[in-house]
Amino acid sequence: MVGDCARAVVASGVPISPNCSGRRRIAARRHLYTASGRLGTHAIGGVSVPAGYILGPNDQVAVDVFDEPDLRTNGRLNPEGDLNVPLLGSIHLAGLTTTQAASRLTELYSRDYLVKPKINVTLLSYAKRHFVILGQVGHAGIIEMPESSPGGIDLLEAIAMAGGYTRIAAPERITVRRHNANGDQILKVNAKRLAKGKGGGFLVEPGDTITVGESIF
Repeated sequence: MVGDCARAVVASGVPISPNCSGRRRIAARRHLYTASGRLGTHAIGGVSVPAGYILGPNDQVAVDVFDEPDLRTNGRLNPEGDLNVPLLGSIHLAGLTTTQAASRLTELYSRDYLVKPKINVTLLSYAKRHFVILGQVGHAGIIEMPESSPGGIDLLEAIAMAGGYTRIAAPERITVRRHNANGDQILKVNAKRLAKGKGGGFLVEPGDTITVGESIF
């Protein structure tokens, strides 16, 4: 029950009166936020998250505030890595783990709105991540990373996803172009050795461009 504070706000559209204080002001703001239709849907089950996974733009997360159903929301981080959160507005969460994001929101809600809030942040789905494969494969082009492997997949799996090698492919002549903070890096990989269980494995990361060379007769 938010009383005359919220009713006056919703009816007139004017700012909450300074005469409304404490939890009545908080309740009135919640009521106004709900009335505006800006709340997202309630939290749902999340995906399996690797230890230490860092949130990034377009990841979809759910925010659940214990015993505060009006503050539950979910959405995708925008291209800048921000999430629109009830009462708080746009909050930057990219670069944080889900645990760190929950701590950040706990701190912000504690300042003006809630006493010792309990907040959980869940990753609902990963941003779409891709790699490019060119050259002597069955289906060259842009390929989406499996959601189960957001950090990357094995090179041999990537080649399989592209339809395997063509008849004239040279698995021992594969190059991978990878962009990092210092610019483009060119890596040479012998997938023939990898297929024989030699040399460990090679992880294809989101954004990589793979080129499978052609046999020289």
